Amino acid sequence: MSINKVILVGNVGQDPEIRSTQDGREIANFSVATTESWKDKTTGEKKDKTEWHRVVIFSQGLVGIVKNYVKKGSKLYLEGQLQTRKWTDNQGIEKYTTEVILQNYNSSLQLLDSKRDSSAEQNYSNYNNSTSNQSSNDNVTVEEIDDEIPF
Repeated sequence: MSINKVILVGNVGQDPEIRSTQDGREIANFSVATTESWKDKTTGEKKDKTEWHRVVIFSQGLVGIVKNYVKKGSKLYLEGQLQTRKWTDNQGIEKYTTEVILQNYNSSLQLLDSKRDSSAEQNYSNYNNSTSNQSSNDNVTVEEIDDEIPF
C-alpha cells in the first residue's frame, strides 16, 4: 500500500491563472508560499524560510471557487497529491516540475481568510459536488452534505 497526500497551509503568491483545455474544461494554476519561522540559538535573531509550491486544480467545483474567491495573498488550506511531470523548454532542455494536484474525491480546499466582518472559515471540498452557495454581505457558506460514498 502507498499514499500520496499533501497538506499545505499557506498564502497565494499571485492571482490564480485560469486556463481552458481543448474540450472546454477549466484548470486553475497558482503558487502557494509556506513559511517556517524559528529563532537562531546563537544570535537570538528571528529567521524565516519560505518554500513555494505550484498548485494545479482540475476539479471543476474547486476551479469555480478559485475563480471567484482566491486572489494574491489569500490564505488557503489545501489537500491534494504530488505529481511530477517532464517538459521541454524553448532551448530543447528537458525539465521536471513537481506540483500539488487537486482532482477527484481526495482533494480539499479551504479558504482561511475572513471577509471583513466575518471570522468564519469557508470550507470547500470537491467530493461535495452538490453544495449550495449562498451569498450575503460578502460572506460565503457551503451547505455540508454527507460525504459517505455508497460502494
